[in-house]
Amino acid sequence: MDGRYEPVESPDETTVFPYHDLTPPTTADVVRARRVVRQHLPTTPLVRCETLSAELDAEVYLKREDTLPTGAFKVRGGVNLVASLDSEFRERGLITASSGNHGQSIAWAGREFGVPVTIGVPAEANSGKVAAMERLGAEVIQHGPDYDAAREHIEELAIERGARYVHSGNEPKLLAGVGTAGLEIVDELPDVDRVFCPVGGGTSAVGYALTVGELLEADVVGVQSEAAPAMYRAWTEDTLEAHDRMETTAEGVATRVPFALTMGILRDGLADFRLVSEADIRDGVARMFCDERLLIEGACATAVAAALRAGDEIAGETVVIPVSGRNIDREKLARMLEESDYPA
Repeated sequence: MDGRYEPVESPDETTVFPYHDLTPPTTADVVRARRVVRQHLPTTPLVRCETLSAELDAEVYLKREDTLPTGAFKVRGGVNLVASLDSEFRERGLITASSGNHGQSIAWAGREFGVPVTIGVPAEANSGKVAAMERLGAEVIQHGPDYDAAREHIEELAIERGARYVHSGNEPKLLAGVGTAGLEIVDELPDVDRVFCPVGGGTSAVGYALTVGELLEADVVGVQSEAAPAMYRAWTEDTLEAHDRMETTAEGVATRVPFALTMGILRDGLADFRLVSEADIRDGVARMFCDERLLIEGACATAVAAALRAGDEIAGETVVIPVSGRNIDREKLARMLEESDYPA
């Protein structure tokens, strides 16, 4: 097979190919990405959250990425990456692994630009997300107990098929596209003090670090479940080793393996990194549903939980929480509402 489709030495425990450029994107790359993204996607609302603002004595704003076509922020990165895809891969197609939202992002962009897409997901993946990917025309392959097992399987298929493997994190174009949400905040709310951002692979946090962090000097705070702390350990211990714990129910932050490109940016780009409990996540989902009538995924609830835990620390500040995704399935929502201690 052409060497272009054979894996090369990777800086982390995932597979990369010669076409993967691991040069970190810059704020200027995000600005360039915006020219592409705005042609295909709308600007998302930035809305003051009355309940959290009152409880925390702060100005708390929600960046409503859930209003995007796929219901989550990642479609920004998919559009920017697929828009500049080399012609040789437009026929061979795209192949990627996902817990759901990344896959929908690539499926939506693939349909937009006429490129075939294959997505690997865990065997017990969110059924609503799987159905959404299939509606967008993607081939969905269910494999293994979790995201990392699905990813390893898809990496092998990428070698066999010679398809363009879209890495979940080691993709500068993807990161730059995701960062366009931060530029929208800069335009609308230039006095941000802090952003609490969920971290799974770290793409969203990178986007805010390159924009709100870089341009407004706001503190970008990463948040992860203590039941899946791979990126937290990578940040605190300066390592890219895989973590053996991945027990969170929040699939958007469920990964064992840190990514080299995102972590390289987050080491300096994050002001802090915090862990929240699974109970905190359930309460965050329940709180936003009961108080704001918002459907949020568990990943997004990590940021809500971190803001609430910060308490008096953020009093008087202007705080942004990305509503990173709305694609929570009905059974999980019902279970979280039932098990949460937050009063309905």
